[in-house]
This record gives sequence, structure tokens and C-alpha cells, in this order.
Amino acid sequence: MADSPRVFLATRNTGKLAEMQRILSRHVPGVEVLGLDDVPPYDEPAETEPTFEGNARIKALAGLAATGLPSLADDSGLAVDALNGMPGVLSARWAGVSGERVEKDRANNDLLLSQLADVPDERRGAAFHCCVVLAVPSASGEPAVHAVDGVMRGRVIRSLRGTGGFGYDVLFCADGHDVTTAELPPEEKDAISHRGKALREIAPVVAAVLSSGPDA
Repeated sequence: MADSPRVFLATRNTGKLAEMQRILSRHVPGVEVLGLDDVPPYDEPAETEPTFEGNARIKALAGLAATGLPSLADDSGLAVDALNGMPGVLSARWAGVSGERVEKDRANNDLLLSQLADVPDERRGAAFHCCVVLAVPSASGEPAVHAVDGVMRGRVIRSLRGTGGFGYDVLFCADGHDVTTAELPPEEKDAISHRGKALREIAPVVAAVLSSGPDA
């Protein structure tokens, strides 16, 4: 048995892994969050669903099947009011750029800024959405699946600001804040973020699974 409780998060995004580790450790002392680079390679499913929950579910179930560990997956994105909720589930690949995350993030941010160039400040409302799914083994043979959602409302600004976070954090100011989520200290971002809200909701379920095993 491992010295510390372990969960698998189906991502290579180091920002997401650090965020998940930081938040879960407050609820599950000593928890170790493993990412895709920490387990043997497996065929990763395509994110073909039209909803955040659908994409998170297929990733969590694939992770559980491949690793046997309680598996978390999230799908998240930015829904911009002036773009009728886009990029939404396409947020990570909005600009269609492949390669390193930093390059993809910059291309996505540049495209979003150009699409909103003529949109006045009062119409630049947006919301980050996140669905986190936990898939765990069960005695019935069918995985048990738990899903939670989190939302953070705010607005898209006109230039990149900040060096923390990832993705669209450099362009997004949450309601009640004049700094971007990339300029917030990690703990302050966790307190208001869509992912932080979802993880705090699912953390007790993760803790129950790790302490009780299947069917928790």
C-alpha cells in the first residue's frame, strides 16, 4: 500500500495539477495527485462531448480503466457573453494551435482579444465554468461517478496582465476584483475560482473514497 493516498488527474497541465494538489491537500492530508506523466501511457480519449461534464466524464472513466486509481478529470473553459458562450468547451483549442501550452495559451488569448476588439467594456462579461468528475471502482463492477460544477463570473479585459495561473487567467478579472486571476496569489484565486469551488465540493467525496475504498 502506498504511504500516502493517491488520486489520478487526467491531465499534463502542470498548472492544473498544482492547483488540484493545493486544494485537495487541505481536505485530504498527505494526498498525492498523479498526472498523465506519472503513469504508464494509455490511449487518451478525444474530448468529443458538447458539455464540460461529458468531456470530464469520458476522461475520468478512461483514467480509472487505465490506472485502477480513483480518477479525477475536469473540463473547463471560458464562456464569453458577447460570443454567445464561446469558446466554451473549445477554450483550450480555440486558436487551433498545437505545441507547448505557453504557445497555445498565447494564441488563444490573442484570438480572443481580436474577436472582442470592438466590444465595449460594459459588454465584455464572461464566466469561467468547470466540471470535475470523480470515477472510482465499485463492488458492482460498474464505476461510480460523481460530478460537480463551479462557476466564476467576471469580465474580459483588453490586454494581458499577470504571470500566474494559465490559460485565459491573464485576460480575466473576477467580479469584485480589479486584478486578473493571473495577478492573484494562488490561495486567493483558489478561494474564488470555478475550479476551486468545484474541488471544494468534491473533496469530501474524494476523502471518503480514499478512506473507505470502493462504494464510498
